Amino acid sequence: MVTVVSMPKMGITMKEGKLAEWLVKEGDTVNEEDALFVVATDKLTNEIEAEAFGVVRKILVQAGETVPCQTPLAIIADADEDISEAL
Repeated sequence: MVTVVSMPKMGITMKEGKLAEWLVKEGDTVNEEDALFVVATDKLTNEIEAEAFGVVRKILVQAGETVPCQTPLAIIADADEDISEAL
């Protein structure tokens, strides 16, 4: 199953977050609850965990970029699954 990983909204006032660091790379296999990336805001820094098992097929936002909440950051899917509709 294709899972789109998005910038989380970690508070009611949060409008955007900085993807401070990727803890995985394309091609890595992840399990649910594995740490994927670090988000930094003006108030906090948090590691964000995977919500699905699979392979990190595509990273859409690079470390250091600031993007609005709910922006797609990466795609996790089975190794041979078609992800074209999620791009």
